[in-house]
Amino acid sequence: MTSKQTLRDDLTAALRARDQVRTGTLRMTIAAITNAEVAGKEHKDLTEADVQQVITKEAKKRREAAEAYDAAGRDELAAAERAELAVLEEYLPKQLTDDELQTIVRDAIAQTGADSMAGMGQVMKVVQPQTAGRADGGKVAALVKQALSG
Repeated sequence: MTSKQTLRDDLTAALRARDQVRTGTLRMTIAAITNAEVAGKEHKDLTEADVQQVITKEAKKRREAAEAYDAAGRDELAAAERAELAVLEEYLPKQLTDDELQTIVRDAIAQTGADSMAGMGQVMKVVQPQTAGRADGGKVAALVKQALSG
């Protein structure tokens, strides 16, 4: 079963259970997937990887919104965003731990032979395919910078 179909089935279950947070989150995610399908000149069916990218993007939006609400002192809105993020994380691959990320970065630096910030692009080209969907890009870039400048 595809992720898209799983989302639809889970939406039906959430509607029956009257789970408003889950229902709203799944509706927004399905709408984002549909928008991605019809973007451009003609309709295209998204691959499983494309669907995962849309879910990742939606999760990132919730994470950033929660941080913004925290900074503004709007705790109730930040909590609502985090609740939606928790629902979305159920549909994403397991995130890499900091230790796993550092190992990937170290291996990529060794593989590319990069020894300064000038080699960051090369290292990121090796790291990104390994971490796609399983780690925040900003966090990965910060680890690479830290490793190359340290």
